[in-house]
Amino acid sequence: MRKALVVGIDHYEYIDPLAGCVNDAHAVKAMLDRHADGSVNFGAHLVVGSGPHDLIERSELKERVRELFADDSEVALLYFAGHGYIEATGGYLCASDCKSGDDGLALTDVMTFANESKARNKIIILDSCYSGALGDNPINKSVSEISEGVTILTASTKGQYAAEVDGGGVFTGLLIDALGGAAANLVGEVTPGGVYAHIDQSLGTWSQRPVFKTNVKSFVSLRQVQPPLELADLRRISELFPYPGFEFQLDPAYEPTDSAADPDKNAVFAILQKYNRVNLLVPLSAPHMWHAAVESKSVKLTALGEHYRRLSAKGLI
Repeated sequence: MRKALVVGIDHYEYIDPLAGCVNDAHAVKAMLDRHADGSVNFGAHLVVGSGPHDLIERSELKERVRELFADDSEVALLYFAGHGYIEATGGYLCASDCKSGDDGLALTDVMTFANESKARNKIIILDSCYSGALGDNPINKSVSEISEGVTILTASTKGQYAAEVDGGGVFTGLLIDALGGAAANLVGEVTPGGVYAHIDQSLGTWSQRPVFKTNVKSFVSLRQVQPPLELADLRRISELFPYPGFEFQLDPAYEPTDSAADPDKNAVFAILQKYNRVNLLVPLSAPHMWHAAVESKSVKLTALGEHYRRLSAKGLI
């Protein structure tokens, strides 16, 4: 089972309302529901506080989070967009009925549910102010206490606001892009590490800074998208480049427009060109793959290409 609880709160009874959290929650749920090919991904449950007759009180929020982490699912994912609060005793997620902030759901409670969960992968994604405090030891705040299998991704550090722009969270906008494929690897997997890298690179030095904390042996895929290469072509990389540092020699027959064109070599050259487009290989002593072929130059794998060559050689693609 892959379970997700997606929470967005715009309406607050006693503190300032927000404008984009409910929309963000709907967008995240839509991404998590299905993989890019339409197959079922997460069983995602949406909970939103959008108005005075649609509140998410603290007691309900706490119970929903507890239920999410209560069983031994493969993945239990929590997404929250709303107000956050922090003080000397720790951080809080603000429910619709919060009056002061410290009457919200304590981040320590969220971590207790996740750390004690039997789910194999626990993923917590928070788009709220001060959310980087999640996982901190309440006594020694320079230490994080994260059980095995837990991954945390937050919109900002423990001392920063999480910005909204054009009716949505800056962080969640980048999260949606990442889940849509911007953070996918060459086999089409979107992992938490890939999501963080995409968001981190997209935010400037003076912007809010995302926080990533994890204690896992391997990343779980959050969503599968169409890979930029056919997997059958990617698997051939260890066949075409049989050992590290191998240089694949070209000649004019590889170029299909050349008078000496060879259909078998043309088929191989088409794969090599695909590798070049996704930075798996580069031509040597030639500005372009066409020049490498007609001038009988060679091509060589990049560091990324060597990584995928090793994966292919081990049968891991």
